Amino acid sequence: MSSWNFAEVWEVVAEHLPDAPALVHGPLHRRWAELDRRADGLAASLLAAGLAPGDTFAQYLYSCPEYIEAVFAAFKIGLPPVNTNYRYAPDELAYLWDNGDCAAVVFHGEFAERVEAVRHRVPGVRTWLWVDDGSGPCPSWALPFEDAIAGHPGGRVVPPWGRSPDDLYLVYTGGTTGMPKGVMWRQDDLFAILNGTSPVRYPEEGDLDDVRDLLVKPGPSHIPCAPLMHGTGSFTSFAVLSSGGSVVTLTGRHFSAVELLDTIEREGVRSLAIVGDAFAKPMLAALDTDPDRWDISSLRVITSSGVMFSASSKEGLLRHNPRLIIADTLGSSEALGVGLSVSTADAAAKTAVFTLGPTSRVITEDGRDVVPGSGEVGLMALKGRVPLGYYKDAEKSARTFRVIDGARWSIPGDWATVEADGTLRLLGRGSQCINTGGEKVYPEEVEEVIKTYPGVANAACVGVPDERFGEAVVALVEAADGEDVEEAGLIAHVKQHLAGYKAPRRIVVLPSLGRAPNGKVDYQALRDRAGPASA
Repeated sequence: MSSWNFAEVWEVVAEHLPDAPALVHGPLHRRWAELDRRADGLAASLLAAGLAPGDTFAQYLYSCPEYIEAVFAAFKIGLPPVNTNYRYAPDELAYLWDNGDCAAVVFHGEFAERVEAVRHRVPGVRTWLWVDDGSGPCPSWALPFEDAIAGHPGGRVVPPWGRSPDDLYLVYTGGTTGMPKGVMWRQDDLFAILNGTSPVRYPEEGDLDDVRDLLVKPGPSHIPCAPLMHGTGSFTSFAVLSSGGSVVTLTGRHFSAVELLDTIEREGVRSLAIVGDAFAKPMLAALDTDPDRWDISSLRVITSSGVMFSASSKEGLLRHNPRLIIADTLGSSEALGVGLSVSTADAAAKTAVFTLGPTSRVITEDGRDVVPGSGEVGLMALKGRVPLGYYKDAEKSARTFRVIDGARWSIPGDWATVEADGTLRLLGRGSQCINTGGEKVYPEEVEEVIKTYPGVANAACVGVPDERFGEAVVALVEAADGEDVEEAGLIAHVKQHLAGYKAPRRIVVLPSLGRAPNGKVDYQALRDRAGPASA
């Protein structure tokens, strides 16, 4: 049995390569020894604040060095980090931090007002850590992040209860009703999966001596274009750090292809993690507009996950750097490595067509394997190293993590068909889930908010094709008798209650939403009536 623990691996990296780069953010460069020291200081501060087994530590931050330092500190004291989507509205934040048993939250200063609005709803949070981003002073109820680190200088920090390969990493992701749910990953399982595609690969049943033996030089630099609060951004960053590499975070709060390309050239970045066309199309547009401006020859690998990545975008990026390998991975927070599509200058893969991994299958709802070439639709499933389940939700865990033929499978709800040659064609997530730029939007959640707007009698939300984000949210609204529904006002109303990416791009007012023969809303018919994302 393996016994991997991220904190122990990263501490060995810091001891073995103390002067190697670890974190880069604009002009800020931190070496591995400094990252380790700062994480120890923060870990000691959390222990002094009374954090103990059963507590978790939430990161409410944009991508930045402090995010990695906070996760490292949590790993050091054996407590689960909790990712927090910085687009969430107050109701979503309060739910997540309460559901996740968060005892400490680190947040960027920009979010101080939003945190202030929900503090009384999460009495379990005893420690608030403020990261200075120039947006204003530290609130009286929070402790500056730098003070927390400086208050406990020096010395390796190990909690009284020790560390374990069973220590958890919690990945909160959208639920079937829109509310987030925490995917529970054992560190040993997550490390082993990520190690399979890491720049430096350790034996699956190896130990820390293998890290010392194989880590002969600093690893590559990596930019998580996908935010660190998303699995795509964090998982790829963890893999690079475990290989002695460095994580380079962009300073802009909104994605800029120009900043990204400038950073690749300046730092000699080797790999990127993106979320499909939402990032690829702006990159390609910038390169096509000014093809001689940037030297991106250092870039070797682009990894994408979570959303459509079109063949035309892959082909375009390969034109600007023929040495690139583009890995389009199929999976989710609940199932890593279901399928893979690799594109090179010699062969660019088709959109949404993947090769199944060795422990993957596509099954019908009653557990049969889909016959290749039959046209039958099934659910993607993965066995082996899969999450333990959803945090504090046995019912949802039982639906997603099932035992079939004596083996435990993760079946998160992605539908697909299997072609005659064995390749897999992804159809999308069930339950009418809308995937916009890698963010999951569940129609029922948005619909309930829309129905609270004056003059709305009924509503349905659908996803329509969008060139950049894959899908965009469009709401179809049935107005009450004699009422007018104003589009801008309704969209603003949704944004007051939910994250902005969940708000409809457009409102279509209909005399009646109509019903399918089974009495339910006919989402397919409504999607046809919705038209394009913008009209």
